[in-house]
Amino acid sequence: MSAKSLVSISDYSKEQILRILDLATGFEACPNQRILEGKVAATLFFEPSTRTRLSFETAVNRLGGKVIGFSDAATSSSTKGETLKDTIKMVSNYADIIIMRHYLEGAARYASQVTDIPIVNAGDGANQHPSQTLLDLYSIRKTQGRLEGLNIALVGDLKYGRTVHSLLMAMKHFPSTFYFVAPEELAMPAEYKQFCRDNGIKWHETSVFSQEIINQADIIYMTRVQKERFTDLVEYERVKNAFILRNNMLDNSRDNLKILHPLPRVNEIAQDVDDNPKAYYFQQARNGLYVRQAIISSLLDLV
Repeated sequence: MSAKSLVSISDYSKEQILRILDLATGFEACPNQRILEGKVAATLFFEPSTRTRLSFETAVNRLGGKVIGFSDAATSSSTKGETLKDTIKMVSNYADIIIMRHYLEGAARYASQVTDIPIVNAGDGANQHPSQTLLDLYSIRKTQGRLEGLNIALVGDLKYGRTVHSLLMAMKHFPSTFYFVAPEELAMPAEYKQFCRDNGIKWHETSVFSQEIINQADIIYMTRVQKERFTDLVEYERVKNAFILRNNMLDNSRDNLKILHPLPRVNEIAQDVDDNPKAYYFQQARNGLYVRQAIISSLLDLV
């Protein structure tokens, strides 16, 4: 892997994570700069995306760079049988950095091994989503004033949810307590529980989204049950509305509580939560712009 790629959040040390968060603070104060003048970013999205793709592209545009690429694999040469290796090598001739989302776990790691330009993993299957993790950390630190010593409830699809997997891996640097709230079919995979044990991360597991958990949480991180990850649609129908957060469930929650969600949401957060000051998911999405500006600028050695 190229040392200047971001494939997994585990590629970054605590110091590197904090540096990205500090850089993002600067970009939030001044998002329009010209430091990417003359640079080209390729966005290769083999899987659908709205927020991630648009925020990366906006990040490049606001910093004076140019964007090429595709948002639908059906419009790329992969439909003709072109291998991922050939696609990456071809695009590397035209761009200074590649931002890639792929449906196969490990695709971003492989891409980073066949090119000399930086690769940013914008999501690979159910595996990792490191830029989302960095914006989540930015949102947590911004709203809580710290990253350590928090009670964080992860709710919903913890089996396929790459955002919660990445967040757990990053939080080994910032000791906190996690509550894994999911139906049995969507429980946190065993390897991530073992990761917590190996790194001294405190966690509790339950299939009940109880009022007690809500009331003691500093962060509630809701996730969508991802229909596209299921091979058995009967199973999806059984669990898709397992947990729904409603406004009245927040009546006795902590004053500092913030509700996060990587978006898009379906039914897991009721519309009446949106006007509650504890709802932070739209601001969280906006934070992604500044964090992705920091990631791109850092990987290109411009800051």
